[in-house]
Amino acid sequence: MTGLRMLDRKLVRDLARLWAQSLAIALVMACGVMTLILAMGATRALEETRAAFYDRTRFADVFASATRAPESIKADIAAIDGVSSVETRVVNPVIIEIAGMAEPATGMLISIPDHGEPSVNRLYLRSGRMPEPDRPDEAAIIESFAEAHGFQPGDSFAVLINGRKRELSITGITLSPEYVYAIGPGDMVPDQKRFGVIYMHRSVLEGAYDMKGAFNDISVTLSHTADKDEVMARLDAILKPHGGTGAYDRTDHMSDAFLDSELTQLRAMAQVIPPIFLFISAFLVNMILSRLIALEREQIGLLKAVGYSNSRIAWHYAKLTLLISVVGVVIGAIAGTRLGHGMASLYGEFYSFPFLVFSQRPDLYVISTGVTFAAALAGAANAIAGAVRLPPAVAMRPPAPTRYRSLFSGGSGGFRLPFSQLTIMALRHLVRWPLRTALTTLGTALPVALLITSLFAFDSVDHMIDTVWFRADRQDATLTFAADRPEDALRAVARLPGVIAAEPFRAEAATLRNGHRSRIIQIIASDPDTDISRVLDRDFKPIRLPPNGILLSERLAEHLDLKTGDQVEVELSDGQGRRVLVPLVGVTNSYVGLNANMSREALDRLSGIGPRLSGARVMVDESRIRDLYAEVKQTPAIASVALQGISRQRFKEVIDENIGISITIYVSLAVIITFGVIYNSARIQLSERARELASLRVFGFTNAEVSSVLLTELGVMVVLAQPLGWLVGRGLAELVAKGFESDLFRIPLIINPPTYAVASLVVLGGAVVSALIVRRRIDRLDLIRVLKTRD
Repeated sequence: MTGLRMLDRKLVRDLARLWAQSLAIALVMACGVMTLILAMGATRALEETRAAFYDRTRFADVFASATRAPESIKADIAAIDGVSSVETRVVNPVIIEIAGMAEPATGMLISIPDHGEPSVNRLYLRSGRMPEPDRPDEAAIIESFAEAHGFQPGDSFAVLINGRKRELSITGITLSPEYVYAIGPGDMVPDQKRFGVIYMHRSVLEGAYDMKGAFNDISVTLSHTADKDEVMARLDAILKPHGGTGAYDRTDHMSDAFLDSELTQLRAMAQVIPPIFLFISAFLVNMILSRLIALEREQIGLLKAVGYSNSRIAWHYAKLTLLISVVGVVIGAIAGTRLGHGMASLYGEFYSFPFLVFSQRPDLYVISTGVTFAAALAGAANAIAGAVRLPPAVAMRPPAPTRYRSLFSGGSGGFRLPFSQLTIMALRHLVRWPLRTALTTLGTALPVALLITSLFAFDSVDHMIDTVWFRADRQDATLTFAADRPEDALRAVARLPGVIAAEPFRAEAATLRNGHRSRIIQIIASDPDTDISRVLDRDFKPIRLPPNGILLSERLAEHLDLKTGDQVEVELSDGQGRRVLVPLVGVTNSYVGLNANMSREALDRLSGIGPRLSGARVMVDESRIRDLYAEVKQTPAIASVALQGISRQRFKEVIDENIGISITIYVSLAVIITFGVIYNSARIQLSERARELASLRVFGFTNAEVSSVLLTELGVMVVLAQPLGWLVGRGLAELVAKGFESDLFRIPLIINPPTYAVASLVVLGGAVVSALIVRRRIDRLDLIRVLKTRD
């Protein structure tokens, strides 16, 4: 240290003396840096990877489907102003039979050009080759499905294509921009084993589905100057006579919508979590620096007296703040980067990109460093300003003794607190410094709030599972027909092995309008007395479907700005172009999708073509479930099957895994905050009251009694922090739940009492450990040295 200047040597000594408190503050800062780097890095990784992959594969901007449209209208679509390229396809759902797998898998058959690459939605070949045009039983499949079953090029599997069972040979493993997040019918999370996408040549699928010279799916890319709404309106007009179901853009595309939802959550994390840690670290810096400057009044006065300027003294304490911040930034950057790579790997399990690299661009670390330094210096500003304002003559004198007042006035006959004198000493100190008490209480409340914000997901998910799978959709399986069938199809479903109850449903694509607001959705129609799959009201009670009118889910009603009793304009996507005003007779509760429900009688009248069935929901004898699976694989009329029990189990597994990871992180962060706040608060109080506590020891009080003064102060603040943490936590949880809301799903705000208890117990445990560490210091006080020290 001989080569250092005097103030720098003092800085090193200060850091050595305050290392534990400085490290506690640095760890809190590190948490803020880590979450900022993690959220921003993951956001950039997803955004940049998505943009690069979409650009490379020419992902479409607009999508539409029809019943059967002639290939000749492709030229009309390409002529729409703003359309850059057009790709028509044949797309159909299929049942897939996998050797060794009892339950049927659902697949999507998508055509690719016989020659050359598609102009839109190109495939990214991972291994093998694309099918040959003259080999009708060759196919390429998406990577997630291949990996789930261990498929390699050269392997084979069976599919039921328009009533014919065909053995397909795998030639290539691919990725598709349409199925970055590949989710099957009836599922809420990807199930790679039960949903696959199969690519075959156009001529093969045209022959299999009698679509020669026709298509039923179209994708369009737009120029940068295109009016997207106008293009979709023109596209709808062209496809309407051919059973067009309504054009939609990327925001309504299932895969891209899930990606957008994840990005929204990451941005919310970057905006909400880091400021909590930076606020706490600023408070802690202010607390420790204020006490340090108070202890060094005489030294500051001497420095000014011998010629050190205010700016040099201010810079000295600013350097102390920045050195603590540097430690926090380094720890946070390392932890954030490591967790970021882990998160990128986790995303790789759900999102099928050819690559996904966690963003480590320098500006990410520069921003995190700058924000942390700014927060720390903001916290130190008031304390440093106090040192600068201190005149040398005043600094050389001891500070004026702290003035205390009686907590309650009154003479011998007045009110007396039912506490010991030691307890009153503790309470009086809290009242004497109300701002510091309030900030310490708030700092202790924030980890409680942070834990509630993460733990409430367990309560919400349990409620969702109960509502979606046990109150509303209670069926064991949902069978969807390849095409609408007459009513006697229900009898055929009821005769399937193991089926003990079956209820029909009809699904019709439609456009709902209210003024300038509109939404393309599917109307689901069931019998009024349906019991297997039920529609729930806002109180989660079953609704009997009325003979007239329509029911809309709460979010859909909000989108259309409708309330019960209003008229909604309904246009079925059947090519007839009829628009009918239908009364909104009720608003329903749904956590999944945008839902519209009618009775089958009402929808049959609306369609004008009489009773038709789109599928059936069935309850199955569990002992015969394998017989049902085997029969479904052989039934051409069934295009897809959604298995509710497997979907529920998969959803629970994925959510528990993700929540488990986040809970581990948040508990660690909460413990660090608690330790940082409580430990620093206790050390500051011990520093301020060391003479008092030592005097009590001299007067004959025991170590336990002396410690109780300090521990009572901490205990009061920790206890007061609990209800405040519950309140703040509920508010943050509500913000998180709102941030998760999308047209795909929403998370209810459910916080059960055990969640509050667990959050408080974790923080109380951290506070007890921090207090016990300081208690050891009280027990080891050097009475002579402390009593000789000037305050």
